[in-house]
Amino acid sequence: MKISTRGRYALRMLVELARRQESGYVPLVEISESQNISKKYLEQIIPLLSRAGFLDAKLGLRGGYRLAKPATDYTVGDVLRATEGSLAPVACVENEGDCDHCDGCRTQPIWKNLAEVVAKYLDGITLQDVLDRNVDLERDISFADGLGI
Repeated sequence: MKISTRGRYALRMLVELARRQESGYVPLVEISESQNISKKYLEQIIPLLSRAGFLDAKLGLRGGYRLAKPATDYTVGDVLRATEGSLAPVACVENEGDCDHCDGCRTQPIWKNLAEVVAKYLDGITLQDVLDRNVDLERDISFADGLGI
């Protein structure tokens, strides 16, 4: 699994909106400038985030974007799924019917466990955690012990 710039920039955009949630609607040009991301690229990301229900938009003067819900309601996993699609390391983890070898595959448990670890980690970090710099690597990775891997 490799996270594209689309996923990384979407996360940065949403963290910026979380940072400025008390400011109301934030113009796209301001997000672009503060995050040093091209406005044109952000315009390509916005439909993905809007379809996922992450954004409220307002057109016209004093328009822009804001989070549709509090920053605590969105996880990094939610954002990446909305922009990247599946976070599964291999296709057969998400859709076993696509592989003729799933029934006897000795390696599939490896990929399933990896997918669970990644999902649990990313779903355990909210936008508010990122905003607050409350991502403690040692604490957050220790949950893998509980998965029995």
